[in-house]
Amino acid sequence: MNYSTLKVGSWDLSGLVKDPTSKEFGQYLASIENSVKEFEAKRQNLRPDMPAPEFEGMIREIEGISEKLSVAAGFAHLRYYANTASNEASALVTRMDKMSADAANRLLFFDLWFKKQVDDANAARLIEGVSPVYREHLRHERLLAKHSLSEPEERIINTLEVTGTGALVKIYDKMTSAFEFEMKMKKGKKVVVRKFDNREKLASLVRSADPAEREAAYKALFAVYKKNSGVLGEIYQNIVVEWRDEGISMRGYRSPISIRNVGNNLDDATVDALLAACRKNSSVFHEYFREKARMLGAKKLRRYDLYAPLSTKRSGKKFAYGKAVSTVLDTFGSFDTDVRRLAEQVFAERHVDSEIRKAKRGGAFCHTVTPKMTPYVLLNFDGRTRDVSTIAHEFGHAIHSMLARDLPLTVAHAPLPLAETASVFAEMLLNERLMETLPAAERRLLLAEQIDDMYATIMRQAYFTLFEADAHRAIGEQDATIDQVSKIYAENLSEQFGNSVQVSDEFAWEWVYIPHFYHTPFYCYAYSFGNLLVLSLYRQYKLEGKSFVPKYLGILAAGGSRKPEELLMDAGMDISKEEFWQQGFDLVREKIQQLKGLATR
Repeated sequence: MNYSTLKVGSWDLSGLVKDPTSKEFGQYLASIENSVKEFEAKRQNLRPDMPAPEFEGMIREIEGISEKLSVAAGFAHLRYYANTASNEASALVTRMDKMSADAANRLLFFDLWFKKQVDDANAARLIEGVSPVYREHLRHERLLAKHSLSEPEERIINTLEVTGTGALVKIYDKMTSAFEFEMKMKKGKKVVVRKFDNREKLASLVRSADPAEREAAYKALFAVYKKNSGVLGEIYQNIVVEWRDEGISMRGYRSPISIRNVGNNLDDATVDALLAACRKNSSVFHEYFREKARMLGAKKLRRYDLYAPLSTKRSGKKFAYGKAVSTVLDTFGSFDTDVRRLAEQVFAERHVDSEIRKAKRGGAFCHTVTPKMTPYVLLNFDGRTRDVSTIAHEFGHAIHSMLARDLPLTVAHAPLPLAETASVFAEMLLNERLMETLPAAERRLLLAEQIDDMYATIMRQAYFTLFEADAHRAIGEQDATIDQVSKIYAENLSEQFGNSVQVSDEFAWEWVYIPHFYHTPFYCYAYSFGNLLVLSLYRQYKLEGKSFVPKYLGILAAGGSRKPEELLMDAGMDISKEEFWQQGFDLVREKIQQLKGLATR
């Protein structure tokens, strides 16, 4: 097929459901309900000494039900995303969501039984007796079970969550979403006042090409958060205390961050090594910030300028869709012919919706309905360079899924720390190809934008996590006040930027603006992990060449069936050591040197 002439279009969902109003579809849903009932009747068969083949058979039965549900629900959601104005599509989504939730609740007894009612000896026997592909998943389930409480206690915690931490997070969201902002800027002798009833509209101005506008936007943003810091800070203090009381005092986790680490199936030592490497390499980005200041014509970068655009001029070059697709496919083919073939399969089966049209969901995603089905990719292609990168990113996800398609549903999806491996790696392959075709001035801008992204997704997120560790310790062990927490954050910024960036006092209140700290404590290091992992893998690829490819594809093919440390160790990578993560920073340093070299041409 000549992909260079390919036009934007919509996807074909008939491989999932031909007609949701048909008798056949009704019978399909009825068969799912019958399967759920049949499985419920097997509850009486559950006993710790049951044979391992019978235990595995029940796992596979649940997977069969889940796969059939995924087909129906996947069709409903994909059809709705293609046309969000369709009342019929919206109604089917609601119907499928209710059916999926009902089935999950009715099948939950099996998971709870294995976690809480099977003794350690029989659990070990069952784990060793099932197919190897399930073993790590079941070990992780039992690890989580060690931190579980009795069923009555769990019910109490779930009930209190609604009026406890859950309620506090809702209050935080409700308060902050209702904030109004007033931005003041001098225009000659006049002071111009602009009002915003939405923080997102104001926050978008931190990327303005006007330095005064960026400064005014930040000041307006943090003035409101500082004014409300008494309430927002107390909400945070209570969330931290609750996180510690439940996680450490009741469930027995080692530390506040261990709660997240265990959930991610990562060892504390691995996350410690990651964060230590980030802390040790903060100076790498200091060098970049000085170079960015030169590119902006400034003596020193201000924190206001961190996300300043490096050029307001655009070449105006746009990619035709076919050219963009063929560029991505050629990039994949240069890496590995099988990777290209898998990407082509998505197009051949018409699983791509790429055109921009009214009522279609914005953005982009890759959705795997079941491991055995070719994934579906939604794009909104407008011809920009960023849209070409988006194709590479989403098709990276698709390739990751397709390489793991022989795995059962339970373990096919990669865990959070590994979920972005293929997508970001694909973008890096593409960026290197695009760099070869651009003149020096445009290469310099593209490279700087890439390093901007690396800072935002690696170092910024790591320092968020370092702040959280310090804040949880100070609040939980020393009853730190809100002002003291802000001082901790200011010290965090000072270490993060050194003398390379001028940080104004109002940034000490940035922490109350970060929703992740409230919603999902210690989530942010997953961004650092995923992106730095890819940089380390990519540097190994550049050093090893084609011999690296089978190792990399093997990592993707494992899906979620292996513990990350063991999976990567088998590929010769010890992620529990700082030396592994250092490779990623070495690549960042190389790119910064490349950027500085382009400036002399």
